[in-house]
Order: sequence, then structure tokens, then C-alpha cells
Amino acid sequence: MEKRAKLIERGTEAYPVGVERTHSLGEIREKYAHLEADETTGDTVGVTGRVVFVRNTGKLCFATLQEGGVDGKGVRLQAMLSLANVGEEALAEWKALVDLGDHVFIKGEVISSRRGELSVMADSWSMASKALRPLPVLHAELNEETRVRQRYVDLMVRDEAREMVYKRAAITRSVRDTLDRHGYVEVETPILQLVHGGATARPFETHMNAFDQKMTLRIATELFLKRAVVGGIDRVYDMGRVFRNEGVDSTHSPEFTTLECYEAWADQFVMAERMKEIILNVADVVGTRSIQTDAGEINLDGEWAWVSVYPGISEAVGVEITPDTTVEELLAIAAKHEVKVDPKWDAEKIVVELFGEIVEPTLLNPTFVYDYPPSAQPLARPHREDGRLIEAWDLIIGGMERGTAFSELIDPVIQRERLTEQSRRSAAGDEEAMQLDEDFLRALEYGAPPMGGIGLGIDRLVMLFTGAGIRETILFPLLKPEGH
Repeated sequence: MEKRAKLIERGTEAYPVGVERTHSLGEIREKYAHLEADETTGDTVGVTGRVVFVRNTGKLCFATLQEGGVDGKGVRLQAMLSLANVGEEALAEWKALVDLGDHVFIKGEVISSRRGELSVMADSWSMASKALRPLPVLHAELNEETRVRQRYVDLMVRDEAREMVYKRAAITRSVRDTLDRHGYVEVETPILQLVHGGATARPFETHMNAFDQKMTLRIATELFLKRAVVGGIDRVYDMGRVFRNEGVDSTHSPEFTTLECYEAWADQFVMAERMKEIILNVADVVGTRSIQTDAGEINLDGEWAWVSVYPGISEAVGVEITPDTTVEELLAIAAKHEVKVDPKWDAEKIVVELFGEIVEPTLLNPTFVYDYPPSAQPLARPHREDGRLIEAWDLIIGGMERGTAFSELIDPVIQRERLTEQSRRSAAGDEEAMQLDEDFLRALEYGAPPMGGIGLGIDRLVMLFTGAGIRETILFPLLKPEGH
């Protein structure tokens, strides 16, 4: 603050509107990479950068400037200030006023130092933006709390943090490119909604003053996208934030990004091909179809397995489980395998919990888990061969659900029955149950074409290809208030 005041007292801008920048640091590095040690160019440039290292000696001062560069890889360049070139007053002001973290402007000749370091030998300098807080020491690793709570600092000092931003952008761009090639159109669906639906999750609630109406933040984009298909938008998707008022851990965040897409005249098997293509295209953008994890190597090439829920859990526990297995029998199996379940749950919910706890963590390579019981996904259509099941799958990679898809339920009568049952559960205190959406049902009553749909967690897709936790993949994750 004192140095800021001194700048202002001297009539110097601490935060000027702009400077005469002619080149980025990356452009200097690329254009003059050929210079030999102790070589001059006669070329005068104006560069800017954040000071991340400074060494002030008698008549010659050194500073390392940094900028973001391309793809998040930070670019650094040395600046040199000599008494002979900038003069006694400018050199003294540099020593007195410049701190680590400041943005500075350097105007001077591009040279190579005696040690071969590409540099700009300053003729003049000025402050571009005065930092009031010190940077962390560059060689000391930031703790995780600081990295996520003060992401801007993390971005300054860690190339990996900036690279994550660019890698995530490349992944989402690849997803969009794949869908665009198949004729999908991207739309935006409402975030503020009167009725929450499209998933079983507890919503965030708010109040709209203009209507004096309770509202919720969306937990999914599904029901509005299906309305679009009813209206004739045969291939449609939305990629955006959804909000679920649930737990926070290494794989869950209250706000996260999903892709949902719907295709008329498709079913769960068509959507499985779409999902596989999306993920393989992302893998090729990232640069690998082989992912190393603590549990082993994930290989995305080759055939992706299909595992049916009831046979899968039967094989795992050594007891045949079918849609007719009773709650009492399932509770006994859960107790034997130390899986916590609520005795009040119905048989279908216990089966899904058993599969999720016992089988799912063992599925390392891509596996479509299919033939779920109806209550697992109230928006999926009944199975074409076994009415006790639905046409839906979850994609498990690395022991974690990455996405889901259905042959969508388009029968408005059955859909009303399913949503009515969900509404009863909601009224009985189930905070995750869906509500009855009359307008959505009205849309289906106009006639929806057969369709398939996909839901893909973008954050978990980024986690798959980076090995990072969800808080690392989200640029500014929601955190507890400081000191909470």
C-alpha cells in the first residue's frame, strides 16, 4: 500500500488504462529462439508480464516476467535493467517500488545474455498493475485448500492449474463437435423452474418475487429437451450447469455440468454408440485411449462390455437374485456383505444399492450396466422383452458412473403413473423424488416420437482423463465459507 501511495504521489499511474505492448512473451520466445549467447538484435519491443522473480544488484537488475501463454503453459522471459540504459532515477524506482506479483511494462531491445538467456534489455519501464498481496513462493507447493479457495493464485503459480482450464475447454469442444457432426442442435433450457424433475435429487429452492412463487434450480435438463423433441427438434442437446442440494465429496459437487442429448427414432443401443464415439473422440483430443489409475490401466479401445443388473449382482454375491427376490432375502444379502440399506426400501432400490456397492467399483474398463428395475429410472420405457425391467444403462468406467442413457418413455399414461408415484414419495417426505409436471405430461400427450437420450457428467469425464478430483476440474468450485 505504501508503494502504491508513492507511485500516486509521484504522479505515476499504479493502474494505467493500458501500455504500449507490441509483443506477447510467447511471440518473443518464438521469433528470437535462434539467438546465440551474448547476441543483440537492434529490435525494440514493448512487453508486459507478472514479476515472478526479481534479483536487484548494484547497477544491473534481473526480473522474470510471466504470462499465461497458449494452452495454459506459462511463458516466462527475462528482463534486464541496467543503470546505463534506464538511468539512475528509473533504476532506483524499480528497486524501491516493484514487488513479486506486479504487472510491469518493459520497453527495450531483444538480446541474449552472456549465459544465453533470451532477454529484453530495458530502455524504460512502468508499472502496469501494482499487486497489494505477495505471491506464494514459486517452488513451494500450495496446499489443496488454498488451491481451490483462491484459484486465481493457483492459476498464477501452477502451470497444471491453467492447463486444466484449457484441457476442460478442449474436452467440451470435442463433445460438441461430435454431436454437431450427427446433426444435433444445442439449445438452452431454463435454470429456474416451477417443478423439479428429470432426475431423483434434492433441489435448491428459491423465491421469485415477481410471481410471488417458490422456484427451484434445475436438477436436470431432460424434461425441457424432450419438449423440444415433441415440437420437432429431432436431435437436441444442452450442456450446462445443474444444481443438486446434496453431499459434497471428491466425486460430487452441488453444482456441476452435464450434457443431455435426445434423438428421435433412437433407443438405448443407438445412444450407447453415440456415447462411445463421444468418449473416444475426447480421448483422441487428449491424446490417449489408455488411462493409468491406482486400480490399474483403463483401456478404451476394443469392445465395451455389457453387464445386466440382476445376473451381475447374482454372480458377485453367489446367490441368484431376480426381480422376484423378496425384500427380506435382499436385506439378508446386504447384511452379509456389509452394505448399508434402509429396511423401509423396496426390493428394487435395494438391488440397485447392492449393485452400486458391490459390483460397480470392480468395473475398471468401460461397461454398460443395463436392465435396471423400473424405480431406478422413472423416465425410461419398459423393457421390450421383460416388463419387470426398463431399457436403461449406466456407463461405468474406472469403478465410477460416467453417464447414463434410456430408451425414453413416451407413453403419457405410463409416464403419469410413474410421476404420480414419485409425487407420492415426495409428499411422504422423500426429498429426492420427482414432482408431477403437468405441462411435461401435456407435451407427451401431443405425441412424442420414439427417442433415446443420454446424460453425461462433464466434470467426471474431465476427471477420467486428468485423474483429478472434482474440485480440481471445476474452475471455481462451491466451498464452505472461510472460517465455517
